[in-house]
Amino acid sequence: MVDDKTPISIPYVVTRNVVKQEDLANSAGYDRNKSLVQNIKSSVGTFSLKKTIIDTCPVIGWLPKYEFRKNIAGDIVAGFTVAIMHIPQGMAYGLLAGLDPVVGLYMAFFPALVYFFFGTSRHISVGTFAVASIMTSKIVATYSDPDYGNNDSQLNSTLGFDDETIPKSYSNYQVATAVTMVCGIFQIIMSFLKLGVLASLLSQSLVSGFTTAAAFHVIVAQSKDLFGIQVPRHKGAFKIIYTVRDVIMDLPNSNPYTLCISAACVSFMILMNEVVRPLAAKKCNFPLPSELMAVIGFTIISYALNLGEVGKVIQVGKIPTGLPVPKMPPLELLQTVAVDSIAVCIVSYSIMISMALIFAKKDSYEVRANQELLATGFANIAGSFFSCIPLSCSLSRSIIQHKTGGKTQVASVVSAMLILILILWIGPLFETLPRATLAGIIIVALKGMILQIYDLKTFWNESALDAAVWISTFLTVVIIDIDIGLLVGIIVSFFALYKKGYKSYSCMLGQVPNTDIYVDIQTNVNISELPNIKIFRYHGSVNFATRNSFKQDLYDKIGVNTRTIRRASICKAPEEIVRLNNDIRKLIIDLSAIAHIDMSGYRTLLEIQNEMKLLSVSLYLANPSSCVYDLLTKAVKLKEEPFECFPTIHDAVLFSSGL
Repeated sequence: MVDDKTPISIPYVVTRNVVKQEDLANSAGYDRNKSLVQNIKSSVGTFSLKKTIIDTCPVIGWLPKYEFRKNIAGDIVAGFTVAIMHIPQGMAYGLLAGLDPVVGLYMAFFPALVYFFFGTSRHISVGTFAVASIMTSKIVATYSDPDYGNNDSQLNSTLGFDDETIPKSYSNYQVATAVTMVCGIFQIIMSFLKLGVLASLLSQSLVSGFTTAAAFHVIVAQSKDLFGIQVPRHKGAFKIIYTVRDVIMDLPNSNPYTLCISAACVSFMILMNEVVRPLAAKKCNFPLPSELMAVIGFTIISYALNLGEVGKVIQVGKIPTGLPVPKMPPLELLQTVAVDSIAVCIVSYSIMISMALIFAKKDSYEVRANQELLATGFANIAGSFFSCIPLSCSLSRSIIQHKTGGKTQVASVVSAMLILILILWIGPLFETLPRATLAGIIIVALKGMILQIYDLKTFWNESALDAAVWISTFLTVVIIDIDIGLLVGIIVSFFALYKKGYKSYSCMLGQVPNTDIYVDIQTNVNISELPNIKIFRYHGSVNFATRNSFKQDLYDKIGVNTRTIRRASICKAPEEIVRLNNDIRKLIIDLSAIAHIDMSGYRTLLEIQNEMKLLSVSLYLANPSSCVYDLLTKAVKLKEEPFECFPTIHDAVLFSSGL
């Protein structure tokens, strides 16, 4: 075995002629600029109907290969466990969205079945999620009419008003389902446009700051149910501040029975999650269903003590049995909520794909981002006919589905069937459940999101720009509003990304003696530059935004400035020009670290070439990547002046030296 510290000494000799980039491209059969007709022919030639169908509906591919004996037990246990979690979470997040609790149960059935056919993740548990619910509730509060259904048409007729002159009002269900349908349409369009990578544009610092701030919105939204008070509904910017003010002012009117229920529920959930559940996990793989225990327990207590009438405790109320009748959202409402739905669409999908990628990495399988967009879009459109809000996934449910042995989305089907039983027959048993119980469950479940506030220290240590993204997103979401905060976060995140990408690095290269290797002379102190030849390497892109900094870096490194060029343009004596150009004869620009050049960058190179000619300096380009060389060849076809370009620095050096 060779020691890593032992110098490698394997001599090799290569003898070849100096080659220009164009000659190399011709001999290698380089062809990147295919015509549209050629691209269409290539796509048609590789088209397979069977593969397309399987890619669009993945269940056709994996279900026939399902290993029944190996996977069914784990999928049944995981499905049963997740169904138990769906009941309290679904009911709670249904209320959080400004709708009835049963909506959360619908979410665990209709969209989950659609995702089973089209999704590529094996482990995520789709359904309700706190952030998606609170964002939906904001849109519902903005466009729905709290007095909808109070026989407005009859009243208008009595007063002599024409219905067409009265602005049309919508119910909270109509607005919510319209948002769901619009999200589904957007996601399908994004899938066809191959925008599955869009989620990666939401940086980790942005997502952390946004979800942490959204958790505070959820807490404030649940405060009225925790204290049993009536708080007016606010819309627009700074609504969280107005709501907190109203809650504080109305605290003396809190319902004592509701306060006791809230305190008991929160205490019970904390005790179960922090003490009992960890102890039980050591002896049993089946997670303790503390949320369901709280729901059942407080439902029984409320029913036995008749808290709805005796204590004026606000209860869940009537839960309809049976499946909802399919009903399409009002078409005229889709355009109204379209802009507001963009944020919900992006955030809900980003959360889903992030969770899917985490589990795919753990179990070494592929999740296709564009297919996930398609699956989510189909699920949302289907769900919009059945009173569902935009689909997302829950980290806690997904982790449980994975930990309890779930292997495929068959677990989601098992869970959906159990939820169906609840929807058809068992739902009315929970009608006496105090809403304070669901509020308490939500508050405790937000612990993980609230503790993300400690992420700020990590982001600060990693990068001040990442910390700025977190802080700006968090503060604008909390103080102003969710959608505005998300927009501000995205803008600051893009600015941070631009600043990071804008920071370029450049250096001058020297030759390692007797080799064709060229290295940075600043970091390799034993290496010196070649006489009369300057070799410049630039790390970054050369485009309309960076062209000036690129040119300035180059001129600073080779000791040339605009005054020198101006003097050279009027100077006639060769000796004077040699003195002006610092005895430089050849300039080689290494393009190996340049990922992209646009036409502005190309013309900047032409400016440099023309100015170097004034100094009697020849310019050569070396080592371009394929995409950069594409631009160089396209520019020549557009009648731009060509460059002398070589596949390696050494080719350019030998050519410029006349060797």
